[in-house]
Amino acid sequence: MQLPLNHFKQALLQGNQQLGFWCTLSSPYGIELLAGSGFDWLLIDTEHSPSDVVGVLAQLQAVAPYPVSAVVRPAWNDPVLIKRYLDIGAQTLLLPYIQNAEEAKAAVRSIEYPSSGIRGVSALTRASRFGRVKNYAAECREQLCLLVQVETLEAIDRLESIASVKGVDGVFIGPGDLAASMGLVGQPGHTDVVSVIEKAIATIRKCGKPAGILTGDKAIARRCIELGTTFTAVGVDVGILATETTRLRESFAQSGLS
Repeated sequence: MQLPLNHFKQALLQGNQQLGFWCTLSSPYGIELLAGSGFDWLLIDTEHSPSDVVGVLAQLQAVAPYPVSAVVRPAWNDPVLIKRYLDIGAQTLLLPYIQNAEEAKAAVRSIEYPSSGIRGVSALTRASRFGRVKNYAAECREQLCLLVQVETLEAIDRLESIASVKGVDGVFIGPGDLAASMGLVGQPGHTDVVSVIEKAIATIRKCGKPAGILTGDKAIARRCIELGTTFTAVGVDVGILATETTRLRESFAQSGLS
């Protein structure tokens, strides 16, 4: 049995734009619905959602039949969490709150087996098709994709050294926490925040790494794509569901049908 190809990683290496969508409902049923929407990748979030390893496993199984890549965001840059998500078959991880090159290097070590890394070895995981991929341990690194998230001014100041870490496959900019670190909490679209984002994209590209971002602002998303982001998430399931259901209800209230 062959190791599955990481189509998301291959697309990034080729410089192809990958449009993504954020999934925080923690539901295999919900994410299966989204898997047919035409996005290139879906982010399964465990940092700001109630999901856990068992929940992520069900979500990975739900999207497996669809032509979409799953990216998992662990709650923290924790080698134990990283190991568990890799073992259940996640091929791409987005690690939050990377502040410096040392933390990025620690993330790299967490996804690699010894002697270059510290990932624990098990021969019978879902990632290896329960031992049926005979050369999994030797070959899996080529298909694993490590994305690191920079989301504070401190991280932005160290961005070049973070992006230059060998084994980091892409750098993601987190506008919400970045805005908060600038004293502009709740204002990710503020002109000062957008200015920092634009400069960060240029720095990441200068380092030869793919740049990514999440924004629900279509104008900012298109601007980021113009500047060179190649994995760009443009919406969040909970946000769209909340906004559209409220809008639907209000449309009837405005018609006097309350």
